Amino acid sequence: MRAFVPLDAPVGPVEALTRIAWLLERKRESTYRVEAFRKAARAAERAGVDELTARTTAGTLTEIAGIGKATASVISAAVAGEMPGYLADVQQGAVEPLAVGGGDLYRAARGDLHAHTDWSDGGAPLDEMAAAATALGQEWLTITDHSPRLTVANGLSPQRLRRQIDDIEALNRVSDGMVRVLTGIEVDILDDGSLDQTDELLERLDVVTASVHSKLRMDAAPMTRRLVAAVSDPRVNVLGHCTGRRVTGGRGARPPSAFDAREVFAACAEHGTAVEINSRPERVDPPDDLIELARDLGCLFAIDSDAHAPGQLEFTALGAERAERLGIDPDRIVTTWAVDRLLGWTAGGTRP
Repeated sequence: MRAFVPLDAPVGPVEALTRIAWLLERKRESTYRVEAFRKAARAAERAGVDELTARTTAGTLTEIAGIGKATASVISAAVAGEMPGYLADVQQGAVEPLAVGGGDLYRAARGDLHAHTDWSDGGAPLDEMAAAATALGQEWLTITDHSPRLTVANGLSPQRLRRQIDDIEALNRVSDGMVRVLTGIEVDILDDGSLDQTDELLERLDVVTASVHSKLRMDAAPMTRRLVAAVSDPRVNVLGHCTGRRVTGGRGARPPSAFDAREVFAACAEHGTAVEINSRPERVDPPDDLIELARDLGCLFAIDSDAHAPGQLEFTALGAERAERLGIDPDRIVTTWAVDRLLGWTAGGTRP
């Protein structure tokens, strides 16, 4: 993987607006600000180059719904073949890497096992997430939208998940030169350790990441049983953000769940289930001491972005820094694997 390669003039108006949205997401700017550029990109695409050119000349771009003063200036410059000033500024601000350290491991990454789209609580459609992953040099990307019980995140019913699988298969058929998109789910681990999706669909998916999103304050003993049951399920490939903690962010901090980490990670090692190093800045999950414990117990790892927007895919740089600093062997990190090796592992349910 790499950083987004800066765009040079001439650049199309839709591409310029879209790239600005990605780079604002990378900086974790407000959703409102990001959406202004994403809506303008959609409006510009609908209008087409001829209308944008005519309206630029007439000074009427802002009469198009979804295009405001700032986004109109981006369009005007792009139509004229010039570098939009706004784009130049945000690209300059993205020169510095997200993490100091971990660069070799970040560049060795081939994919991501945890990313969301607007099918659930993500901010962008499937094809835009794939385009961003391609721009970052990823070879594969797994879409893991939420499962039905997480209604607050618009979790996918079995019917909706089947439609998404069809859309991913269709995208892969026509996306020559783009990242390969894998089918997946972030499935809720229910109170008893069972999984919040049908057996048929769990068997059909390329990747299953399992996470706890409810009753995070459960007592340690039942939480341990809950997690061990999930990671021992042969259909589960990754244990997502295992402690559920939040260390910062707009929704405030949240303490980690209590469980016997040695018992849970021993089960992960036994069953070939990867422990996720969740790269979201507000999670930093698991904490360092638990990563070291999982390392010493022989676990596999997945360095994942948990991206809810295209520009957040680069968050894996933060997880790479932690993994490198904590001495994780790159070959034990499944997100550095070629897709055929990865799919052999997910299909087999055991460590290769």
